[in-house]
Amino acid sequence: MSRTRTALLAAMALVAGATGTAYAAVPDGVGAAAVPCTVDYQVQNQWSTGFTAAVTVTNLGAAKSSWALKWSYAGNQQVTSGWNAKVTQSGSNVTAANESYNGTLANGGSASFGFQGTYSGSNAIPATFTLDGVTCNVDDGGPTDPTDPTDPTDPGDRVDNPYSGAKVYVNPEWSEKAAAEPGGDRIADQPTGVWMDRIAAINGVNGGMGLRDHLDEALAQKGSDELVVQLVIYNLPGRDCAALASNGELGPTEIGRYKTEYIDPIAEILGDEKYASLRIVTTVEIDSLPNLVTNTGGRATATPECDVMKANGNYVKGVGYALNKLGDVGNVYNYVDAGHHGWIGWDDNFGPSADVFHEAATAEGATPSDVHGFITNTANYSALKEENFTINDSVAGKSVRESGWVDWNRYVDELGFAQAFRNELVSTGFDTNIGMLIDTSRNGWGGSDRPTGPGATTSVDTYVDGGRYDRRIHIGNWCNQSGAGLGERPQTAPESGIDAYVWMKPPGESDGASKEIPNDEGKGFDRMCDPTYTGTPRNGHNLTGALPDAPVSGHWFSAQFQELMRNAYPPLP
Repeated sequence: MSRTRTALLAAMALVAGATGTAYAAVPDGVGAAAVPCTVDYQVQNQWSTGFTAAVTVTNLGAAKSSWALKWSYAGNQQVTSGWNAKVTQSGSNVTAANESYNGTLANGGSASFGFQGTYSGSNAIPATFTLDGVTCNVDDGGPTDPTDPTDPTDPGDRVDNPYSGAKVYVNPEWSEKAAAEPGGDRIADQPTGVWMDRIAAINGVNGGMGLRDHLDEALAQKGSDELVVQLVIYNLPGRDCAALASNGELGPTEIGRYKTEYIDPIAEILGDEKYASLRIVTTVEIDSLPNLVTNTGGRATATPECDVMKANGNYVKGVGYALNKLGDVGNVYNYVDAGHHGWIGWDDNFGPSADVFHEAATAEGATPSDVHGFITNTANYSALKEENFTINDSVAGKSVRESGWVDWNRYVDELGFAQAFRNELVSTGFDTNIGMLIDTSRNGWGGSDRPTGPGATTSVDTYVDGGRYDRRIHIGNWCNQSGAGLGERPQTAPESGIDAYVWMKPPGESDGASKEIPNDEGKGFDRMCDPTYTGTPRNGHNLTGALPDAPVSGHWFSAQFQELMRNAYPPLP
């Protein structure tokens, strides 16, 4: 995938400097605010009779409470549908007006929208755009824009699957802890994600490795081969509004700090030419966007904290900003976290979640082409494949969907969900070539309790419960699950539409403390990590299934690591 580069402003004269690089000449005493607006128009996909496009308009003048962007086509292009704007056409003239939810356009603010159209012959980019009647800049091309080989931040063509033909970075800090455990040397050389879970992690916490340290080590591991580095971008304002155990350092309104103190420094480091030969995979903000669908608006599972984050829009803004900034680095591959089947696999969560992801991918200057793919099951336990029953089975006159475990979900395992959700995401406007990652670090469910066949056909519940690999008490349980095991080892392109199975959550790192533990990381005590707690509506008011004596989230949990190895499936040698 590729992104176009926004043109230099047509309203300014281009002057060649001593190095031969073109730059925009600004008259004395005239600041950037003198330019009224800029527009980035990108043809994302194009076929013989049609195309999709993404447009971002940035207001550099006075703040607006509503807006309308206009342009004209030189050819016979016809808009057929649009999203995130009211897109209409009369003859060759097109108008894109704001929706009710994105009319506010502050000075320096951006709005993004997309549309689908038809054409024949050529599909030239419009020569002129006006925002409320004032001429903006002109974009200099579409998906065939040339890239600058001297600029490591120029987002040129990326490979379709970053994992293909590449090694994956082994985090030496995690590897050392794993190897120190009895039997841990069997998996200590597996690649895992590096979590940037606070601002301090950029430079390293308590003498540990910072981002540059990891990238330097990755270059050493790379040698002459291709190598993927997996980073988890995880520090949104009001983070994890439905799970206290993984709350973060930034308050709900601190979107400014998120941008300037967290994302900007990360983007600057990743854009260093020194690291241009690495393939950098980012998992963007786990457990964030699905909360806006499932845990807001009067649902039984809603929390006041999630309602706040939906109202202030800072999850959408934060994810959009991260995608935009990181997507500008040519060797970065953004994968957005997409929950898991036991969270958004139900009919009333499935489509709305895809819509929210698209909204975030068109916020703060981002476009869907900033998204290389999505990741499911991050730090979760959903079984990869349930082989002893399917969603289409019926027992004693009842569908499997009616069982207490499935509970009317459309999906029974993570692979089927990931493949189906990929199609749903494409239907909302994401690129047809997006790939999926599945975190298999803790969903093996092996050991002596692993069923060897279907359950008894006495009832639909005995059939499902007797045959399911996922042995959790309830699919809503998520913290340090008892009986869990390592899943499939990391591997490339294992199934259709799946770029890789990954261990994004490093096995042995706690999900949360089983009792309140004071800490300076902003992480609270969530009763879902307490093995004695009888739950919430999200887990049917069942016991949590959590292991006892767990440390604060992200800290090493030896007992869990040993259990994961003991219950690994496929089994460890």
